[in-house]
Amino acid sequence: MSMRTPLKDVRRLGSAKEGADHFWTQRTTGAANLVLSIFAIALAVNLIGADHATFKATIANPLVGLPLLLFIVSAAIHMRLGMQVIIEDYVHGEGAKIVLLMLNTFFAIAIAAASAFSILKLSLGG
Repeated sequence: MSMRTPLKDVRRLGSAKEGADHFWTQRTTGAANLVLSIFAIALAVNLIGADHATFKATIANPLVGLPLLLFIVSAAIHMRLGMQVIIEDYVHGEGAKIVLLMLNTFFAIAIAAASAFSILKLSLGG
């Protein structure tokens, strides 16, 4: 006899009501970050010593700018999820936990938005 309700079986939700979404998002963004960070490091190494015009022209190339934007989004999501796990595991007060989880989300959004703005400004000729 199973202790699971029929609705729980249909929705595939665990006790935290999130199911495996958090786990798979963390793993997917981790894999994406592996590939995209290699690209970002290679780009940074290639641009060492380049002047501003060369840097701007390189970032303006869609084959360079788009992967950088994807890297920013993936890294911000991965960072938020990782910090969420740490906060949930080590902060014991419910009020503090809620505040820290909200601040964690706002911080990840702010970092992603500022980074994306910088790349878009360089790409679009700002």
